Amino acid sequence: MAETHVIGPATTGRRTLRFIAFVYGAVAYLTFLVTILYAIGFVMGLVVPKAIDTGSETRVISALLTNLVLLSLFAVQHSVMARKSFKQRWTRFIPQPVERSTYVLFSSLALLLLFWQWRPMPAIVWHIAQPELAAVVTGLSLLGWVIVFTSTYLINHFELFGLHQVTSNLVGREVPAPRFRTPLYYNFVRHPIYLGFIIAFWAAPTMSVGHLLFAAVTTAYIFVGIWLEERDLVDLFGDQYRDYARRVSMLVPWRKSA
Repeated sequence: MAETHVIGPATTGRRTLRFIAFVYGAVAYLTFLVTILYAIGFVMGLVVPKAIDTGSETRVISALLTNLVLLSLFAVQHSVMARKSFKQRWTRFIPQPVERSTYVLFSSLALLLLFWQWRPMPAIVWHIAQPELAAVVTGLSLLGWVIVFTSTYLINHFELFGLHQVTSNLVGREVPAPRFRTPLYYNFVRHPIYLGFIIAFWAAPTMSVGHLLFAAVTTAYIFVGIWLEERDLVDLFGDQYRDYARRVSMLVPWRKSA
């Protein structure tokens, strides 16, 4: 006897919701791509209409306060929404498959707001006049961005930015539990993504006061983020991560971990 499958309204409704979740995740991912590409131009002063040292100038104190508020807004959103306790409360209101996509979308919007409202502080802290040396420093900054991108692919880029979760949900497949892995860069530093950002932000042939503020505050936030992230990783992987932290340096390659 042939087996008959009945597709009722409930099944159709679930498929529709899964498709909507996938579209939402795809939009969040594309928003992230636009944001990170704009971030490169913003920091390096390349191509984009408004970079870190361009735009209408305001009084120094006003610019300083505005920029600090924008950086703090991103830091708070980025840290709070990443914590396990927040996720547990947050997923009471939004479906689990789109939790990561929502985090990525909110982070991207916070960064876009920063780019839009950033106040330039163009006074020069240092400037490398020699073209060859300036080109080397620019290349170093680009290398930092390369480290950031390649590091995300080493640990599963699409899961990190939510696309893997909504795709698995669309086809009705469970997302596997996290596995502890240390591919390539992760054998030399525990946080190559953060290392890449630090290199990208600080390697500037011309460093303005505004750029220095951006680099200093984001670097300070990176250390706070590492502290919070490593607590979560110890909770998740236990002694496996503790042993890894003893063997591998946090940010400086080949330096013995403290």
